[in-house]
Amino acid sequence: MTEVAFHFNAPDRLAYVCRFVRKALRSDVRVVVTGPPAVTQALSQMLWKLAPSDFLAHACEGDDAQVFAASPVLLVQDERCAPHQELLVNLWEQVPVHFARFARLVEVVSAQDEHDRAQARLRWKHYAGLGLDIVRHDLVLKGG
Repeated sequence: MTEVAFHFNAPDRLAYVCRFVRKALRSDVRVVVTGPPAVTQALSQMLWKLAPSDFLAHACEGDDAQVFAASPVLLVQDERCAPHQELLVNLWEQVPVHFARFARLVEVVSAQDEHDRAQARLRWKHYAGLGLDIVRHDLVLKGG
């Protein structure tokens, strides 16, 4: 059964995802980030612009097949194309259709965007309706 966690109150969702992915990789966890093309492209640009000591190797859906398969971080619109299934970070407004393929699912929710927060509540209800236990991480209480 997929472990679901919501990370609430991210002041900057994409900056938070960069930090979260870096932390996951330090624990040898491979990550798939799914979201709309504009979001995954913006995230890719942010990952390329990190300091050399913080560089996060990643591949995007449509990249060379060997590079894609070997990358510890994948940015995709369709999570089914991912060769690994450890951790899925969802940046879509809706529930990823195939999230159950993954051991863990993380939902990152904005601190200021009320539409994002409303959509997150709907996703929470969906997961709870499936009988999944949900862990809540309030980033304000944790200091970001």
